[in-house]
Amino acid sequence: MISIREQSYGLNVALYNEFTLDDFRQLEAALLESKQKIHLPDILLDLSMLKDFTIDMAMEQIKFLNQHENDFGRVAVITDDIWIKLGARLSSLLTNQHPKYFDDATKAQEWLLASNFRQ
Repeated sequence: MISIREQSYGLNVALYNEFTLDDFRQLEAALLESKQKIHLPDILLDLSMLKDFTIDMAMEQIKFLNQHENDFGRVAVITDDIWIKLGARLSSLLTNQHPKYFDDATKAQEWLLASNFRQ
């Protein structure tokens, strides 16, 4: 399940339980729409409640990130699960995305807002 909220810097995205291909399609549409409003939208990606993801979603994510590697700004990832963090890091090795990892949403959002004011 996915929750997507627009913010001044881009999007807040929270994933719950299993991240499926349908969820990713919603995220993809929201990212492309955000790109139309903000030159390089930043993304806060909360994976703290994520339990699993599907392989077809992972493949689509890698394709999307490779096609849009220069279309987005900073990415803040919230997770305390070592396996989810490892999967996210492996995904970033296959693309030019280099997210920053946080243990809680407040610090992640502060980082995005602070970096947004510097631009």
